[in-house]
Amino acid sequence: MLTAKTALWVLLWVFFIPYLAIWIRDAGAKRRKLAEQGEPIAPGLIHYAIAFVANFFDTLGIGSFATTTAAVRWWRLVPDRIIPGTLNVGYTAPTLAQALIFIAIIEADMTTLWSMIAASVLGAWLGAGIVSGWSRRYVQVGMGLALLAAASLMTMTQLNLVPGGGDAIGVSGIRLVLGIAGNFVLGALMTLGIGLYAPCMILVSLLGMNPTVAFPIMMGSCAFLMPVGSTRFVRAGSYHLRSAIAFAVAGVPAVLLAAPIVGRLSLYAIRWLVVVVVVYTATTMLRSAMAEAAVAPGSTAEPAV
Repeated sequence: MLTAKTALWVLLWVFFIPYLAIWIRDAGAKRRKLAEQGEPIAPGLIHYAIAFVANFFDTLGIGSFATTTAAVRWWRLVPDRIIPGTLNVGYTAPTLAQALIFIAIIEADMTTLWSMIAASVLGAWLGAGIVSGWSRRYVQVGMGLALLAAASLMTMTQLNLVPGGGDAIGVSGIRLVLGIAGNFVLGALMTLGIGLYAPCMILVSLLGMNPTVAFPIMMGSCAFLMPVGSTRFVRAGSYHLRSAIAFAVAGVPAVLLAAPIVGRLSLYAIRWLVVVVVVYTATTMLRSAMAEAAVAPGSTAEPAV
């Protein structure tokens, strides 16, 4: 008999395989076009290094989007406008690996898990259709503000200003409704390149659940919503091929290496470092958006990478 947990595993592959086929076809076309233009195709060592480090800590619940955004902007690897698409497309495979692992090893109420995952997928589908067509300046402003919000939430968690959670493995009634609504919003924010993990951990704690339950919820949510949102980014051509390939290739082994040590590593200092990185990245993005608006209002041109 097919259990609810096994059904989730099967559906994860049902979502991922068609997306992978679409991306492979699009990547082939992009590679041929880049070759004709004499542009570099193979990712560099820095692309792989960023993905490995980011996904290692992502598996520990810190999140990879904010740190990767900071890194690709520092080394000018990806134009700002297509950072959200690149993050979603590149990190879909590593996130699938995370979901398969943590849905298997952490107990969670299936009604809560299924409901919150479905809400995040719907939010991502609606959000990706909007964000994929935004100008670079809109993405800079959107990501900058959302990153500041994420940093604020992480700071509140570090300072114990939000509830630390309870012992429940699921919720019902009004709390389930609030969880569904919250994950819908977080799914939409994923399309802006804002990671779901940190805010989902806070949401789960606010709802009175055990914080460890956040792992299958947040990773399952992302593993389902990312193929959906990423498909729209791929079809819109709104991603950076070299970076996305490296993120996918290096991310999976990082997940497999980090998964066994979840819960055994103190992440307090690392989370403070992430807060600093997030604030820095948000500030630079907002400053870039303001400078571009002042110099060339309405311009959508991308810088060379």
